[in-house]
Amino acid sequence: MSKEVVARIKLQIVAGQASPAPPVGPALGQRGVNIMQFVREFNEKTGKMEEGMVIPVIITVFKDKSFNFVLKTPPASYLLKKAAGIAKGSGAPNKEKVGKVTQKQIEDIAKFKLPDLNANDLEAAKRIIEGTAKNMGLEIISG
Repeated sequence: MSKEVVARIKLQIVAGQASPAPPVGPALGQRGVNIMQFVREFNEKTGKMEEGMVIPVIITVFKDKSFNFVLKTPPASYLLKKAAGIAKGSGAPNKEKVGKVTQKQIEDIAKFKLPDLNANDLEAAKRIIEGTAKNMGLEIISG
């Protein structure tokens, strides 16, 4: 028989750097989850990932205070900033362009993100990533 789910918590944590400090501690503490156990398991699973990479995680908390979690792919904005070599997106994306990404980079990011995107094929995934790039003030060039 399956356990009764009490909560699903969505957080974004830097790979290998989870700690009991906010946002992890308060989010899990109010549900009665063993915070240190989560921190240890998360850091173990993400320790070999690239330093500074933000990892979305969905934590399912059960009635008996046990939990499990699923790691997702990094946000498209993080991957696009890395590909374009910029620190942050544009405040006025329609007027001010802050960087460039190639169609090849868009395709690579779409392939990487495909399992987590609401898309049926690679073309739809590419359109989603292109939209994110345009909203960040990135210019898409062929190449």
